[in-house]
Amino acid sequence: MKTPLKQQIKFAPNEKSLFFSTLKKRVDGYFHENNLSKYADRRMYIKSIILLSTYFIPFLILIFFTPTLPLALSIWFLMGIGIAGIGMSVMHDANHGSYSPNKTINFLMGHTLNAIGGSVLNWKLQHNILHHTYTNITHIDEDIEDRLILKFSPHTKIKWFHRFQWIYAILFYGLLTLYWALFKDFVQFVQFSRNGVNAQTSVEKAFSLIKIIAIKVLYFTTVIGIPYFYCQIPMIQIITGFMLMHFVAGIILTVIFQLAHTLEHTAHPLPNSTGVIETDWAIHQLQTTVNFAPANKWLSWYVGGLNYQIEHHLFPKISHVHYPAISIIVKATAKEFGVPYHENRTLFGAIQSHFRFMKEIGKLPDLHTALG
Repeated sequence: MKTPLKQQIKFAPNEKSLFFSTLKKRVDGYFHENNLSKYADRRMYIKSIILLSTYFIPFLILIFFTPTLPLALSIWFLMGIGIAGIGMSVMHDANHGSYSPNKTINFLMGHTLNAIGGSVLNWKLQHNILHHTYTNITHIDEDIEDRLILKFSPHTKIKWFHRFQWIYAILFYGLLTLYWALFKDFVQFVQFSRNGVNAQTSVEKAFSLIKIIAIKVLYFTTVIGIPYFYCQIPMIQIITGFMLMHFVAGIILTVIFQLAHTLEHTAHPLPNSTGVIETDWAIHQLQTTVNFAPANKWLSWYVGGLNYQIEHHLFPKISHVHYPAISIIVKATAKEFGVPYHENRTLFGAIQSHFRFMKEIGKLPDLHTALG
């Protein structure tokens, strides 16, 4: 990619472009009339303590009490749930700048991503820029890039094994955070440096790479080195627990994120020959995004409001604790302007829709030609 993405892909305003300006005024009015901050509140602070404790306290129990293998595996399992919760509810808001008006607090809470050895820099480039701006645009949005033997876009080449991906996909979803901790940040660092997404100077990139390496060393020294050298836990037990933790976290994170964009109702538009997506950016977000299980308060609490993906994509600078309230405004305004507002009423329904989609785009003959 030789020129910046913003010069390559553009969105074309249309007759419905007043939708977002109208919606924004109404959402702003909601916060003003109710004297509310758009940032996190006490609910978020309590949640952060609970989720961070779900990851760090079990690890302390593991190294100070060296429990038996069955209990140790249960602890690793719980840590996987904690990792996913931190990623969805704590780190996510902070790295969008919606956790707090205080940049230092956002920085500290955003770097809880280091709990899985991840890089905040790469995450922001992939998620905040590529995914949020160019949602579901093939070869731009990293979240729908084909991975190994998984196909997420109707516009990429089909291979014979894709017809079975709806069966084996869940196993590969479990590898997400493990791949992230081991390789993903290095792959993305090179990729984003080459294609111009990472606009840092050479010196800044060098420091960023050193930081990524330091994070990995610290992470693996802590999570694997301390239990082995300090607690003398057999390495096979540590590796087994470590893999279990990441498998649990990987499945949760991948499934939740897939339920918003790779389903039957989502669009995967392609730019025209001049690099233009022939719709308004906000309309594009609603065409490519689906909410799920809005009435499930426990799920919404744990996944950090990611079941309100429409609201999140339109207002990423607003903390997710406010999404249920503003979703009423968004849904009504979308109906008024004739804009789609896709929603799966239950978690199970969303999961079914995702795997039906995975099955459909994996069919032979080459579906991407027909859909393109």
